[in-house]
Amino acid sequence: MRLLSPCDFKGVPDAEETGSSYEENALLKARAWARRTGIPSIADDSGLEVRALGWRPGIYSARAGENDSDRINWLLGELSGRDDRRARFVACLVIAFPFERSVRRDYFASSGVCWGNISSPRGKSGFGYDPIFVPDGYGATFAELGPSVKSEISHRASAMRGVAQIINSVVKYDAVYRGTLRESSD
Repeated sequence: MRLLSPCDFKGVPDAEETGSSYEENALLKARAWARRTGIPSIADDSGLEVRALGWRPGIYSARAGENDSDRINWLLGELSGRDDRRARFVACLVIAFPFERSVRRDYFASSGVCWGNISSPRGKSGFGYDPIFVPDGYGATFAELGPSVKSEISHRASAMRGVAQIINSVVKYDAVYRGTLRESSD
């Protein structure tokens, strides 16, 4: 099995994120790629949700400013004078298959959440809101913790573990269904 990225395909445009949830946006992207390429495709959508802001910016996290610095400044401005800094990163990964829905289910989704608090900006690693997000159980931001810790505890890591289980189940089911995998009858 070989993993491919959008860079391996020329002329396949990205799908617009017009959904009203992380799952809808991830599904739009994964389904578009699966149908255009003819191969199973994985896509995600994620965002930062802040309790004091009514769980905003959510699915609009990337649109809260022109760049990471603008987005961080916007969020800290919105939180100015508020004591509640509770937040969570949320991710949804979708694996979509290129066959039609009438045949069988054409996608599976897995979500992950990483709880924490918003702090003042610290650290140089990561992207997006990483310099202001301190995950529960840590005294440092994602930008300070670095990629090795983040890849173990993040919202995307949690969602990816779910996708891995889904893929394993789908492959095993397909092998049993096609008769290529025989269960031991000890």
